[in-house]
Amino acid sequence: MSASALFRPFEVKSLKLKNRIVMAPMTRSFSPGGVVTEEVAAYYARRASVGLIVSEGTGVARSASLNDPNAPRFHGEAELAGWKRVIDAVHAEGGVMAPQLWHVGAVSGAKGARGPGRIDSPSGLMAPGREAGEPMRDEDIAATIAAFASAAADARRLGFDAVELHGAHGYLIDEFFWEATNRRTDRYGGATLPERSRFAAEIVRAVRKAVGEDFTVILRLSQWKGQDYTARMASTPAELEGWLAPLVDAGADILHCSQRRFWEPEFEGSDLNFAGWAKKLTGRPTITVGSVGLSGEFLAAFKGQSSEPASIGTLLERLERDEFDLVGVGRALIVDPDWARKVMEGRYSELSPFHREALASLV
Repeated sequence: MSASALFRPFEVKSLKLKNRIVMAPMTRSFSPGGVVTEEVAAYYARRASVGLIVSEGTGVARSASLNDPNAPRFHGEAELAGWKRVIDAVHAEGGVMAPQLWHVGAVSGAKGARGPGRIDSPSGLMAPGREAGEPMRDEDIAATIAAFASAAADARRLGFDAVELHGAHGYLIDEFFWEATNRRTDRYGGATLPERSRFAAEIVRAVRKAVGEDFTVILRLSQWKGQDYTARMASTPAELEGWLAPLVDAGADILHCSQRRFWEPEFEGSDLNFAGWAKKLTGRPTITVGSVGLSGEFLAAFKGQSSEPASIGTLLERLERDEFDLVGVGRALIVDPDWARKVMEGRYSELSPFHREALASLV
């Protein structure tokens, strides 16, 4: 079927996109010492044919915000100069880009990979029964909120077109959402998901103040965690609405709804997926993502399972019905910077498979 639904323009606040394809954020670990290189800038610029590029996660100014020494940082003179080269290269090719601001929280990495200082987490837990440091103090929470806001302000100053906050996959913001890792009894904890959303809402609110009302703020969310692929925090539409409403009220313009498989319904009795329900309940634009354009589920692919190009017919039908607004593409864009052009021109036979070995280089 025609892929024309993917190539309609889209606009919200500072974002003006030529198509509905979003390059999903994917950690590449090609930034030694946290500084992006010219090679990284060229990698993103080659993908400027998509509507929006969201960078790999990039650490905010907390000493233990990253657990990978080769993941990029979004603070410091050399680091921000590198990101300036990235956005200038992307703009030179006609692209649009947002950095993804990230704090890994208590999630462990390679031995010795985490920076010095305290590990930030709501309750000193990485997962149920797995301790990782001490609970964040009030001053740690305030400093972390300020770090996200400062990074967002820098993103706008450098010329980025939007900013995304990583609130998914069991990292710091998500550790506050998740009852299993947030056992706090103060204002940042609670028995209900809306109560545990306070930390995220305060980050969004601080970011909004830092960038102004006209700059687009994207928030990435997921039910599943790296610590538990089956985790579900909202089991009903009402619970999902209670989770999302405070975040939208705080200033989130777009909700980036991460699923492992985009075609799976979020709740029984409806075919709507996570992004479909988020749009229905909040009225905000949403991004769907999860194994788009390739066979096999993406977590299995990163563990070594090969993935072949797959039909996007179901995706296009749902996009045409406006169940969601934008489509995140991950692995397919790692291996093929021209994926969007090939789809637009119907060159499906030229699409590339994904193998884990592709992660060893920047194509």
